[in-house]
Amino acid sequence: MQNKKLSIRKIVRYLNDDETDGGGFWLPNIQRPFVWGEEQIARLFDSIMREYPISTLLVWKTRETVKHRKFIDNYRRDIKLTDFYVPDNTRSKMMVLDGQQRLQSLFIGLRGSHEGRELYLDVLSGGDAAAPEDIRFRFAFKKADPGWPWHRFKDIIFETKKLDSQIAKDIIAAAPASLSDEQQAMIELNIGRARKEFVNDDNITYQELDGIDNPDAYQLDDIVEIFIRANSGGTKLGKSDLLFSLLTSSWDEADGEMEALLEDLNQGAFDFDRDFVLKSCLTMLGKGARYEVGKFRDGRTKEEIINRWKDLAEAIKAVRDLLVTKTYIRSDKAMSSYLALIPLIYFRFHYPAKFAANHDMATYLLRVLATGVFSGSPDNLIDKLVRNIQEQQDFVLSEIYGVIWAEGRSLEITPSVIFNQYYGSRSIHLFFNLWYRDFDYTPALDANGPQVDHIFPQSLLKTVKDINPNSGKRNILHYRAEHRDQIANCMLLTADENGFSGKCDTPPEEWFDRSRFDSDEAHMRYLDMHLIPPDPALWTLDRYDDFIEARKELIKQKFGYMLQKTDGDRA
Repeated sequence: MQNKKLSIRKIVRYLNDDETDGGGFWLPNIQRPFVWGEEQIARLFDSIMREYPISTLLVWKTRETVKHRKFIDNYRRDIKLTDFYVPDNTRSKMMVLDGQQRLQSLFIGLRGSHEGRELYLDVLSGGDAAAPEDIRFRFAFKKADPGWPWHRFKDIIFETKKLDSQIAKDIIAAAPASLSDEQQAMIELNIGRARKEFVNDDNITYQELDGIDNPDAYQLDDIVEIFIRANSGGTKLGKSDLLFSLLTSSWDEADGEMEALLEDLNQGAFDFDRDFVLKSCLTMLGKGARYEVGKFRDGRTKEEIINRWKDLAEAIKAVRDLLVTKTYIRSDKAMSSYLALIPLIYFRFHYPAKFAANHDMATYLLRVLATGVFSGSPDNLIDKLVRNIQEQQDFVLSEIYGVIWAEGRSLEITPSVIFNQYYGSRSIHLFFNLWYRDFDYTPALDANGPQVDHIFPQSLLKTVKDINPNSGKRNILHYRAEHRDQIANCMLLTADENGFSGKCDTPPEEWFDRSRFDSDEAHMRYLDMHLIPPDPALWTLDRYDDFIEARKELIKQKFGYMLQKTDGDRA
């Protein structure tokens, strides 16, 4: 293993270039997708300008026909890795095993774009001292030309005909107004520093595993193991990423099949991910829900997933469809835990006919999601539920509830569970999904989805003040956040209703007024849907507390069917 150094500009030029010495740098398909956001990329460039070390890369030099792909130049969130695959070849090439996020960030910033925006530097930044965790040199992705003092960074780094001083002079000359001597000096310093750190100094160090001169030491199985060990020591990769790296080393179509499945699962507004899919696969195949790299190293698990992928994927999609059609949960906002679906996925995979005839699964889902049964680390619970399904050869609700209670996890839904939901909490969307069964949850655009809003606007409630005993002034809020944000003061609105010309800060006495509706029937339907006490006297600010108590009673009536104890409940 050799340590080598290159300048940042040179290594960026070598990415995706098979004409360079060594065959250029590429990404093996065992690498996970690029995950850094714009702020992380900007921080990397700030770190380099501050002369902070950016760690050593790990590279495998090989002629093996290993599956690999190009680095992404113009990054978009909806990008597909399969679009960057490179045909198999026996040419010399450098495969990046550790350091993808850093190299990909440098490539995007210096040669490409992020969501259509290129990286710019504020050429006047950097003068003020900053704490290590703060930003000193201001980098940002901008569309078109944002104007002076922002300068496209790639133009500074890839200028080959001008001296550093001339680059700085051109930037100074482009300023819309005269600059002070200090500002001119700062620009000259920044250009000099940028050229030093990105062009002149060899600031990228990489360890090269030479599989060409020493092929016996670095074969594909060795490289996968090295990749796992290099990435499992920190937080760069989760265990699911490591398992997937083992899967992709044996299955050429793994990335494409996973992308296609996740695209199907996430239609609408869900957020299923690769982690969930792999855990579901392990459970369906009887391997247990817990991630253990050894499960994939045995070879059998990988082969089972590859050979049975179609059936595994169909089981996951069937439960996703059950979720949408039988529970009225149609977005990620209502999902307190996706892991609650895994026992159902196992049931569908092994007993498809009984799955189709079972009518208790929706009840199970609503209850466990509402009570947070699958919070924390539920792998043992998932395994015990699977064993119960195996023993019963069916999904028997009373048995399932019994297993959950035996694990010390409560299924009881009390009024306090409901009333402890607040504006901004994740689980409030679950209760609203159960509540608003006739609400349209399939907007044409995600941004037009249903939105939680306050009935009595916060701005209105904040006008009610108590006397400060220390000063005698009436300047203490009477209704604090927990009073303003409680579920009893929240409702679900369409994007149009909650938009600029919609409810906004409209008080309830105006928003619920009969004059806004075409008929008495339409007015009453709206009040009933939102569980609004019909007495207009309760819609005024001075009756807020009475309104809350009256609405809580209506909410308890709405959820009465869920407040009933089940056969599996314990006193």
